[in-house]
Amino acid sequence: MNQHVMNQTVKIRQWLLAGFVALLALGTLSLVNQLTAARIARNERAWFEAQIDAMIPAVLHDNDLLNDRTLVIAPDALGNRNPVAIYRARLRGVPTAAIITVLAPGYSGPIELLVAVSYAGDILGVHVTQHHETPGMGDAFAQPGSIWLDTFRGRSLTRPETRGWNVHKDGGEFAQFTSATITPRAIIHAVQRALDYYQRNREQLFQAQAQP
Repeated sequence: MNQHVMNQTVKIRQWLLAGFVALLALGTLSLVNQLTAARIARNERAWFEAQIDAMIPAVLHDNDLLNDRTLVIAPDALGNRNPVAIYRARLRGVPTAAIITVLAPGYSGPIELLVAVSYAGDILGVHVTQHHETPGMGDAFAQPGSIWLDTFRGRSLTRPETRGWNVHKDGGEFAQFTSATITPRAIIHAVQRALDYYQRNREQLFQAQAQP
């Protein structure tokens, strides 16, 4: 074998080795990404499950809320043109409560809310899952145990009456934030819309087939 052929053979082996190393690296990176994505998905599911379990007490349901959900499209009522999830709670097969996903048009972008409602239509809790407000303003409603969000508990479409579903500045029963009314006003109206939608569609929502 002459020197030229030997050099070519060495180069081919080097190219093959480099290709193998590259494929191995890509495979490893792909596997790591898949494992990371799966872990993130599990963490997000666990976090979300903790939120909805906290909003509807265990004494009110014995079903899996995450798997007993239906998807609806109601842009005017729920603020989203995409399918919106509604989670149903049942105790021994009897409907007891629901959690409605609704968007509020905040000052800096949409605010995603979960509104938990008893079967009778009373609010069990309101929780913010996503928002784009500034940290200072967001602290008023997005922090765990928000006192302002707790003021929704026990409310319904008739408690208060329609005019009461506003901030104090507009003659309503809800406090606004310091020097801010756009965001609290949007959240209040979104919760009211969610209640109204639930009241008008309650039976259909609980009868609808579960969707993944």
